[in-house]
Amino acid sequence: MHFSRVAPGTKELEIWSACERGFSFVISNESSNGPGLHGKPGFVASWRPININQPAIRVGGSPFKTFAEAEKACQAMLEHLTR
Repeated sequence: MHFSRVAPGTKELEIWSACERGFSFVISNESSNGPGLHGKPGFVASWRPININQPAIRVGGSPFKTFAEAEKACQAMLEHLTR
């Protein structure tokens, strides 16, 4: 799975997305203050089916300390979803 930055010219928002095997994954970097998304500090990962209009589901363990940890959790969730 390859994540690409959404709106790379926007410094306030740090959001990456990837689509694979019928699922959409998003990782966002949140902080408790300042510009951008507000929440518990860290990298929050979520997923949803591409072809079904439903809210995203947070990946267990979010928020993660690093992007790599969030990415690894998304990959594990994809494997679980496509067994």
